[in-house]
Amino acid sequence: MIRYFSRIYRVSKALLQGMGVTFCWLFKPAITVQYPDEKLTPAERFRGALTFDKETCTACLLCVKACPTACITLEPATDSVTKKRLAKVSWYQIDFGKCNYCRLCEEACPTKPIKSVRHTHDYEWGMKQRSDMFVKWRREQKKEETQLEKTA
Repeated sequence: MIRYFSRIYRVSKALLQGMGVTFCWLFKPAITVQYPDEKLTPAERFRGALTFDKETCTACLLCVKACPTACITLEPATDSVTKKRLAKVSWYQIDFGKCNYCRLCEEACPTKPIKSVRHTHDYEWGMKQRSDMFVKWRREQKKEETQLEKTA
């Protein structure tokens, strides 16, 4: 009999505590964001979509080695005459279908102060097809380089 009344007491106490929290929030102003018109600013360490800066990339391949899912591929640019590897990248590709946004590629990147691979604060990036998940950046060749290749 005592267990019966103690159980009623515990349940009533928990119910009143829950109703007390609800009652406190009843008179506070609502925090509703009208999404398309108003947007929340993400936290400083938010990991949004990856972006790539081809001008600062040194083609060191550290981001490729650091990626646990192997979603990053790149090809270093080579000199057409000497066939030596340059400190530039000819193309860079990220497969966002495989990316788990772990930020290891960004931490491995040695370029400073601006990282060549970094997360943005974009969170409105949807893809309708699997082919949209492959993003490839190519370095534009200058006219001088193309003329040198034609003469060589």
